[in-house]
Amino acid sequence: MARGTGDRETIDRQALEALEGLGGPPRAFQQMNERSREVFRHVVDAFVETGEPVASRTIARRLGSNLSSATIRNVMADLEESGLLYAPHISAGRLPTEMGLRLFVDGLLEVGDLSDDERRTIDAQCAGAGRSVSQVLTEASGVVAEMSRCVGLVIAPKSEAGLKHVEFVPLSDNRALVILVDENGVVENRVMPLPPGLPPSKLIEAGNYLSARLRGRTVEDARVLIDSEIARNAAEIDQLTAKVVEQGLATWSGGHDDGLLIVSGRSRLLENVSALSDLERIRRLMEALETKKDILRLLNESQRAEGVQIFIGAESALFGLSGCSVIAAPLTDQNRRYVGAIGVIGPTRVNYARIVPVVDYTAKLIGRLIG
Repeated sequence: MARGTGDRETIDRQALEALEGLGGPPRAFQQMNERSREVFRHVVDAFVETGEPVASRTIARRLGSNLSSATIRNVMADLEESGLLYAPHISAGRLPTEMGLRLFVDGLLEVGDLSDDERRTIDAQCAGAGRSVSQVLTEASGVVAEMSRCVGLVIAPKSEAGLKHVEFVPLSDNRALVILVDENGVVENRVMPLPPGLPPSKLIEAGNYLSARLRGRTVEDARVLIDSEIARNAAEIDQLTAKVVEQGLATWSGGHDDGLLIVSGRSRLLENVSALSDLERIRRLMEALETKKDILRLLNESQRAEGVQIFIGAESALFGLSGCSVIAAPLTDQNRRYVGAIGVIGPTRVNYARIVPVVDYTAKLIGRLIG
């Protein structure tokens, strides 16, 4: 890749194409001499710490060696020529490209370990006695968000478990919260519209009616039974309650196939935003978090991995638009059956060495708890 400035997304795309041409990160890493590796590692470390372009004099101070700033500038220029660094503008220092970050993660990253206190923190937050599966997953999302200073994500595939209980909780004159609990203890909530002028007693009646017929059945199985009863006028409820029941089932049938997505710490995406272009990237990612389909698909890719996977920027069509990275691990039960995934989303300059062990340890803990 030629030296100089350019649009960040274009540079990242060109860098990834260059990496493929070199045969991937391992081969590109082998082509670097020891001096280049050391300079490059310090550039990435400084970028992770500050998010700012890194100057040669900064690297000279960090190295504390006899290398002059001029020598380091030449090494950085060679790294830029190789597609590992780029300059956001002519007078700036250098930043790693996404190809450079991938090379760093695959060849130079030194993953640390959690302290005993950090392990105890994760254990205490996730392993509370008497919690349902959904509560455990919610706590797991929260703890990885807090410890990584990123957005925490947990997904669980569509549950095939039978249902146990349903309840309608009024929120206003025209809206209610539908609470559904399955036999594995997973709790999900949905908001549904209400018919005008509905008395609270009708919500209780609808909840009792549904709970009696949902028990041990999936939502779809229960829907077939209830639709048949209502069509034959065999339902032991009046027309107004029947409308609530039908609306509740419709609410649950729609959008449930992709599975459960729990997101914690969305506001962390707004930390350290340095430019309007970054803000636009975050806005687009926020929209993706709301629609959730692409994120579920991306995190589900982690089920093919034995451990933690790292998706950097343009390596995913979704997160390439947002300048973010995803660090994710599969959740497997004691029979090594895939039951979901846990991960974090953050800027591409996240502290990978810090976050990988957090995600890995939490994934293994949750797998034991829900297995």
